[in-house]
Amino acid sequence: MLDLITHSAGHVVAMKAGGVVTASELQRAIDAIEAAKQNHPLVSMVVEVDNLRWMTLGALLKDVGYGLTQLGDLKRYHRVAVVTDQAWLKHVAHLEERLFRALEIHTFAKRDHAAAMAWAAELPRGAHESPEEDGYHGA
Repeated sequence: MLDLITHSAGHVVAMKAGGVVTASELQRAIDAIEAAKQNHPLVSMVVEVDNLRWMTLGALLKDVGYGLTQLGDLKRYHRVAVVTDQAWLKHVAHLEERLFRALEIHTFAKRDHAAAMAWAAELPRGAHESPEEDGYHGA
């Protein structure tokens, strides 16, 4: 299961994952990320993970494929907040932060969900959430 979660900041795509994630669920998340990229120069994400068991093969292939297409566009991503109490996911997030230095990735305990949402919403000094304020009109 992968569901989108409402976030007050338009540049933040928030989602909750648990159990088994399917390709169609992952596609909805990818569509939300792409929509945010069309409307904002920087995109952040919040990924709350609770009892994630696995991804279907289709979801895994879609995730890897989409991830590879984004490597040249990492400057468009600002922050990823991973909210979980699962220790193995915290280790994966720390490894990804080392691999993708252009992207800030932090982990938060489930009890700190509100702090994760607030952290993801913060933009760098001088950046604005509204694309009109930056003169941004999509890629």
